[in-house]
Amino acid sequence: MNYLYLLLNLGSLSIPFLFSFHPKLKFYKKWKGLSIGMLIGMLLFIPWDIVFTAKGIWGFNETYYLGVKLFGLPIEEWLFFICIPYACVFTHYALLHYFPDLKLSIKSTRWISWILMFILILALNFNYDKWYTFVNFGLALLVIPLVLKLNFKLLQKYYLTFIVMLIPFFIVNGILTGTGIESEVVWYNNDENLGIRLLTIPVEDIIYAFSLILINLFFTAYFTKSRTPDLN
Repeated sequence: MNYLYLLLNLGSLSIPFLFSFHPKLKFYKKWKGLSIGMLIGMLLFIPWDIVFTAKGIWGFNETYYLGVKLFGLPIEEWLFFICIPYACVFTHYALLHYFPDLKLSIKSTRWISWILMFILILALNFNYDKWYTFVNFGLALLVIPLVLKLNFKLLQKYYLTFIVMLIPFFIVNGILTGTGIESEVVWYNNDENLGIRLLTIPVEDIIYAFSLILINLFFTAYFTKSRTPDLN
């Protein structure tokens, strides 16, 4: 079963990629901006991944990947930062295409942002010695106010589309962390996280996904030259 991680990546990418050419969606027109967004995302997340893997904060079960590594990471882990952001950014824009009025009010968006930041600060205050929690929540605390200031409309929509994305997230990440299989694909050192699991998924993974997708969306929107109303 050493191809499981690869299959999860390619399976996540397959349908969004095929529907990128749908005449109504034309998602391929955003490829340039998305490519830059994915590159920036990888420049942030890959070094973090390399260090955490080397320090044993998390790691990978050799049973479920092909065995090819680059800088200590399975090649499938590198593909993760292409396949998953692509699928999620596509999902965001597809939802906005079919539900163009899908957005929160200005007041609700601000309240959710401030409450989320307060919870993250509170969690960090009591768990600053846990590296996954500290780096993960710390990044989110940088990203949220940045997007609030520079692309508020994106957050109005993203808070809703992210809820939809949590459905495939729990499926894919659930398998990666051991749901339905003999052992996990990705293991975590629980001394470095809160120890709270949703099924088999560390609660930090939700914030990790939130930041990763939001960073990719922000730069996709920024670098996409478009006059269409769903730019954000």
